[in-house]
Amino acid sequence: MTTFTELLLGGLSIGSVYALIALGFVVIFKATEVVNFAHASLLLAGGYVTALLHDDIGFWGALAVGIAGAALVGAAVEFLVMRRYRGSDHSVLAIVTIGVDILLTTELTRRIGTDVLALGDPWGDRVVTIGDITIAQTRIAAFVAAALLITAFLLAFRYTSWGVSMRAAAENPETAALMGVRLGRVSLAAWAVAGALAAVAALFLTVFPTPGLERATSLAALKAFPAAILGGLDSTTGALVGGLIVGVTEAFATGYQGELSFLGRGIGDLAPYLVMVLVLLLRPAGLFGTKEPARV
Repeated sequence: MTTFTELLLGGLSIGSVYALIALGFVVIFKATEVVNFAHASLLLAGGYVTALLHDDIGFWGALAVGIAGAALVGAAVEFLVMRRYRGSDHSVLAIVTIGVDILLTTELTRRIGTDVLALGDPWGDRVVTIGDITIAQTRIAAFVAAALLITAFLLAFRYTSWGVSMRAAAENPETAALMGVRLGRVSLAAWAVAGALAAVAALFLTVFPTPGLERATSLAALKAFPAAILGGLDSTTGALVGGLIVGVTEAFATGYQGELSFLGRGIGDLAPYLVMVLVLLLRPAGLFGTKEPARV
């Protein structure tokens, strides 16, 4: 029972981080109806800036600059690249984001090289013990930070003028534009918010018990992609639920890998994608996604 509880808590913690990344996918999709495959490079950019500066200006200052830097990179991608293709087919825009991701990730991995960079977090390798249950302080911090950020985003999405504009643009962009909604600003803000969320996620993906930021860190964004898909690409609630499902699934599949040896090695990495496929077979739009109306 102790193992089960530790795996559940760890899964919820890492799942909340996946939810932050998935929320970035959803924000951009709701604003532009484009699947952003450059999200991994935004995550790597935020983590790299934080790792580069923490010795000089301290952890919290470096984290703030890393978040701002990732937001700025996201906004620059939208303004300099995506806006030039406005009006193109959404599949073309998705392919453009793949090209952007290749360019940014190649440059960042060139800079990182074979190093493993520490982000200078204040938690270190400290753990919290409650009875027989042990959990790293970084996992608790990840869950709390993700909960606060997701709550703040949902409140802003519901009650601020930016949130109203984004909901209007997602519902009917042509009508929203006629009503005075600046679609370009909505899109720019969505990319900036997605970059900021990715930078926070990069922190908690690279602290203890992981060794630090490395070239392969950006691949973590691929684990959040099933979370966004199975939750529904146009649902903020779906991003949260999908992230938790993926995190818990991965934790249990990895923790009980010995009992699941008949499925082969590395089942923990594959499990989230299996869950995504099973969900999509039953609900093609995802758990909370909007079903497209069909004429009969």
